[in-house]
Amino acid sequence: MRAKEEIHPTRTSLSDWMRVWSKGLLDPVAAFVLRLGLMPNTITLVGVAGNIIAGLVLSQGHFFWGGLLVLLMGPVDALDGAMARLRGEVSDFGAFADSVSDRYSELFVYGGLIAYFLIHSEAVPAGGVFAAAAGSVLVSYTKARAESVGYQAKVGILTRFERYLVLVPSLVFGFPRIGVWIIAVLANLTALQRIYYVRRQARRS
Repeated sequence: MRAKEEIHPTRTSLSDWMRVWSKGLLDPVAAFVLRLGLMPNTITLVGVAGNIIAGLVLSQGHFFWGGLLVLLMGPVDALDGAMARLRGEVSDFGAFADSVSDRYSELFVYGGLIAYFLIHSEAVPAGGVFAAAAGSVLVSYTKARAESVGYQAKVGILTRFERYLVLVPSLVFGFPRIGVWIIAVLANLTALQRIYYVRRQARRS
């Protein structure tokens, strides 16, 4: 019989802590936006569109402005969930769509950086961005795949919010190459941590 429980209690990630802490800030904003007549799906699309623009700005080498756009889109990405909760419309599909839109948003930003480095014939930084993008996707995929077969994988040192904390300052303060390599290493390490964690659970099954 497959064990459904974790080997030990999962630590609270910075992302989880931030989600709880920011609830008191997001809820009034979400309520105000709802009074304006906007729907959660509209805000989700605004977040994706904003990150597409950020990617385009970054592809032109405007790291400061691109970083500011990414910074501004962070709260927007969290706002749609708060709005759905206040409307009583929280659903599994909504959570699924929100997660998918977050992945698209992140990849558009990385795509802009890859384009910039390739245009300027900087193959090594471009490879670093690719590794960062791959690691970021795998962090989410390993968790989702583990949960689909009855395990837990909410562990690791670099979840989405932590990646955000690395990427935004590296863009705004002009050291994107360092930022993407930090994410490339730590995001892939996080994915490996989750694989190992699931393997330990499987052995206890």
